[in-house]
Amino acid sequence: MAERTKVRFPVGGTEVVALHYAGSNGVCVVMAPGGGVLKEPGTDRFAARFQAAGFGVLAIDFRGFGESGGAARDVIKPRGQRADLRAAVGFAAGLPGVERVAVWGFSLGGGLALAVASRDRRVDAVIAQTPFVSGLASSPNALRHETIGVVLGFPFLALRDVGRACVGRDPLVVPLAAPRGSTAMLTTPDAQDGDRALNPGNRYPEWKQVVAARSVMRLGAYRPGRRARRIACPALVVVANDDCCVLAKPGVRVAGRIPQGELVRVEGGHYAPFLDAHEQVVAAELEFLHRHLVACQAVRHAEARGHQ
Repeated sequence: MAERTKVRFPVGGTEVVALHYAGSNGVCVVMAPGGGVLKEPGTDRFAARFQAAGFGVLAIDFRGFGESGGAARDVIKPRGQRADLRAAVGFAAGLPGVERVAVWGFSLGGGLALAVASRDRRVDAVIAQTPFVSGLASSPNALRHETIGVVLGFPFLALRDVGRACVGRDPLVVPLAAPRGSTAMLTTPDAQDGDRALNPGNRYPEWKQVVAARSVMRLGAYRPGRRARRIACPALVVVANDDCCVLAKPGVRVAGRIPQGELVRVEGGHYAPFLDAHEQVVAAELEFLHRHLVACQAVRHAEARGHQ
């Protein structure tokens, strides 16, 4: 187990809890898990590898999930989660020894990472791994993998959940993933790999793997990749060729719109970076971070000494 400590910081009247892995090269990577995923199953494997390579890490639980605060539990709120991630960037920048900050995100966290990088100049580099960049693209595709009965019934379930929120009741939750014909956030073929990829051997029994049904209404029209051209820092987008959850083409298009965008394509579905493509993806991400945030900084320091 990598060495890490638990830290907390306030965001908009609530508290975000994160795991801090100390680094040695002056870079801290803020890590954002996917929608409905906790910090441990969503980031542990990558955080340990990053720390072993000298990078610091700050892995967060979004509001309403895991150990973070928030009265509405298990509800995905993209705007609030974007605020959580920006606050994490500020917190990371203030940690001792940190000179540069990168943001890493997976799935919805990848989309949020791109959205934050497009607005926050404190972000020196961003990695979006099989990112959710357009609900307008991925939501219709998700419906293709569902039965007509579930497609017709889910909106009523979501509305019931909204009604419960209005009277202060606990949300109606659905599984993050389930087989076709079930009522769940995703029923695509590669969504079935989620537990195997993120929770092997039930390593994280506290993770409920559910989200509030109303979350679907927010995600359907959410397009965190629409400001890609405004991302000024280097960006690495990792897409999986057979991704049925968020699709590969939207991620490829977003990578092409980022002025300093780079693209890595791997074989497999949505969770390929945690499964068969793990070593390939880790190597690509570490090389990207080292090239843009470590090697170039060493050159700047050398040049500065030369002018003294």
